[in-house]
Amino acid sequence: MVEAAVLGAGAWGTALAKVLADAGSDVRLWARRGELADEINDTHRNTSYLGDTELPKTIRATTDAAEALDGACTVLLAVPAQTLRANLQQWATLIAGDATMVSLAKGIELDTLMRMSQVVVQVTGADPARVAVLTGPNLASEIAEEQPAATVVACNDSGRAVALQRALSTGYFRPYTNSDVIGAEVGGACKNVIALACGMASGVGLGENTAAAIITRGLAEIMRLGIALGAKPATLAGLAGVGDLVATCTSPYSRNRSFGERLGKGGTMDSALQAAGGHVAEGVASCQSVLALAASYDVEMPLTDAVARVCHKGLSVDEAVALLLGRSTKPE
Repeated sequence: MVEAAVLGAGAWGTALAKVLADAGSDVRLWARRGELADEINDTHRNTSYLGDTELPKTIRATTDAAEALDGACTVLLAVPAQTLRANLQQWATLIAGDATMVSLAKGIELDTLMRMSQVVVQVTGADPARVAVLTGPNLASEIAEEQPAATVVACNDSGRAVALQRALSTGYFRPYTNSDVIGAEVGGACKNVIALACGMASGVGLGENTAAAIITRGLAEIMRLGIALGAKPATLAGLAGVGDLVATCTSPYSRNRSFGERLGKGGTMDSALQAAGGHVAEGVASCQSVLALAASYDVEMPLTDAVARVCHKGLSVDEAVALLLGRSTKPE
């Protein structure tokens, strides 16, 4: 019996398939492309996303979702946020009735302004207690190299959270449980946008003072939105909030930070996407949905607004910096 299925063989999906296998699970990994599945099965590597990292032989890749999901009691959803709904509509009837579904995507859906766990519940009709979120300062390449990392497993059902915690615990990967699904998802979605802002600032030559200010004020606006939605401040002060924010804003391996840096250096959206090998920077889409969600709760998010204007309204990074510095002064 397959214990776990990971749907999505990008960097993060593959890295977590490795974690699950290293922790003792038999894993089926669904890949969209046949050549990628073949490479994983034949060479135990995913060179497109994780370089020369050797994968456990207990991971079996397939392009057949039904095969991946057959008998799986834990299902990790590792596709981008804006494609989750369309993919899940094809997979919903294949997922076992009591399987735990784990969202790995970090974003807010554009049309509905739903968090990913809400999308999962709406599409599958599952009890929300069956849906968990995994989030934290987790750069896939470092985890694949077995560098020590911690993460958060957020779920309304404490039993499922603990079961996932055990299934993901290895000598290099330490999961913590949390019942605050809202806080975990808000932190994960918003940090990508702030990382774009950090990258843009670096790209135009600004230094550590600026980066620290962006991270700190970015956290302030994430917390404003999170609390308005019902998140616990402690969640956003922990791994799912501050931890993920710091890692994504400062690492050269962060896709969102690197994308923002290319824009800061004068690149266009198209050229930045091409330089990223066509891989999606989630914050580019999420900045619009996060901003719309914030507006619906009357929450002010100036950094997110500036990023959205650069990515979608033609504002230059220099103009965005001037806009932020020109805001009226007020108490912290």
